[in-house]
Amino acid sequence: MIEYSDDPARLDVARVHSWLASSYWAKGVAYELVERAIAGSHCLGAYQEGEQIGFARMISDRATFAWLADVWIDEPLRGKGLGRAMVQWFLDHPDYESVRRFALVTGDAHGVYGALGFHALLRPERYMERLDPTLASLLKAAHA
Repeated sequence: MIEYSDDPARLDVARVHSWLASSYWAKGVAYELVERAIAGSHCLGAYQEGEQIGFARMISDRATFAWLADVWIDEPLRGKGLGRAMVQWFLDHPDYESVRRFALVTGDAHGVYGALGFHALLRPERYMERLDPTLASLLKAAHA
């Protein structure tokens, strides 16, 4: 049985850091940065027999806007709907019932999020971003 908990004391920060540091979106991220991200977010852990097997976090004012980030399921357990269940946990949480816009970025899980009602931007011309120069260079190089 999988248990979901947003108790920050249960998070295995070292494990979360290891997962994120190996991801395509946060490759090599510093441990201290992961700690700060966790401290400033509403985090959810997925646990099997007491061991953390998944992680996700929501950055939000818990009133109008929420940004979903860092959804991760331990590799041997992927494809079983656990990531989708973690996202649904946030969507169903009472703290987010008034949120009008949930946002995220993904390079490979459009089907997972699409099944939960996420879609491409309706008005992309209205969105802007400000990137760290190093990240901007990496992203531009990836598209070259």
